Amino acid sequence: MIYVENKDLVIPGQVLADDEYYSGRGTFKENGKVCSSLMGLVSLRNKKIRVIPLKSKYVPKKGDVVIGKINDVRFSMWDVDINSPYSGILPAFEVFGREKKELNKVYDVGDVLFLRVVDVDEIKKAKLGLKGRGMGKFKGGIIVDIAPTKVPRLIGKKGSMINMIKDKTNCKIVVGQNGLVWVKGDEDMEQLTKDVIHLIEAEAHTSGLTNKIKNKLYLAIDGEIPPEEVPEEEEEFVLEKPKLQNFKEELEQEEREAEENKNEKEEKPNIAEVIEELKRKTKKDNPLSYGDNSNNSFILNNK
Repeated sequence: MIYVENKDLVIPGQVLADDEYYSGRGTFKENGKVCSSLMGLVSLRNKKIRVIPLKSKYVPKKGDVVIGKINDVRFSMWDVDINSPYSGILPAFEVFGREKKELNKVYDVGDVLFLRVVDVDEIKKAKLGLKGRGMGKFKGGIIVDIAPTKVPRLIGKKGSMINMIKDKTNCKIVVGQNGLVWVKGDEDMEQLTKDVIHLIEAEAHTSGLTNKIKNKLYLAIDGEIPPEEVPEEEEEFVLEKPKLQNFKEELEQEEREAEENKNEKEEKPNIAEVIEELKRKTKKDNPLSYGDNSNNSFILNNK
């Protein structure tokens, strides 16, 4: 028997279901009952019951992409705050190999970077790296902090939510799995985007959120709500690797277009050269050309 419904708010120790249900993350079993081990939202899938915490701290995992701030510069590494109880380090060799440079001339205290978790040791200390498209230092913009468990809701299915915000505000947005979000655009649009992100965090468990966010954006920017509403599919809150937008993609796209235009010009045939080539080919294949008619006639008459 189940005593709660999907997305119900529960507290630690609350009985959720009988023994016929499986105990998932955020729950425990006691005397044949499945109970909540924290305050959060119920997530039901078949016979498995989990509780998603309303607030949580980021626990680093290998392969995660995160946003971090340089806290200290040491002899051969940078200390990085990754919005977690666990520390992060960026070794110098991950940035410039064996080459020796003054670290604070590359990244200094206060710099904000987009990084990848290369490895995690037994005490959860994260070794960070910059290998990957779009990794590096952010310039300008603001940082918005949300619960890591709400990151998938901010991204949306196939990037639907985050792309809608980007398209309407014309802001560049990069989301880290550690709950930090970088936003850059016009000052007013940065603030609007920040407010929208916090609204998504606060109401991530509610239905119809996509339409609510869409209406808020259109009302704030256009002064009116769009006539049509987009149907929204329910999404489960699972902290997974988000499909991130590359904050350098615009520059790379411009470079690709310039290269394509250059190649098109190089491949375009020269008309004069084509005509000359046809003339040479015709003369080779048919030596009795029109210019040779007089000679041909002379030979025949002599016969």
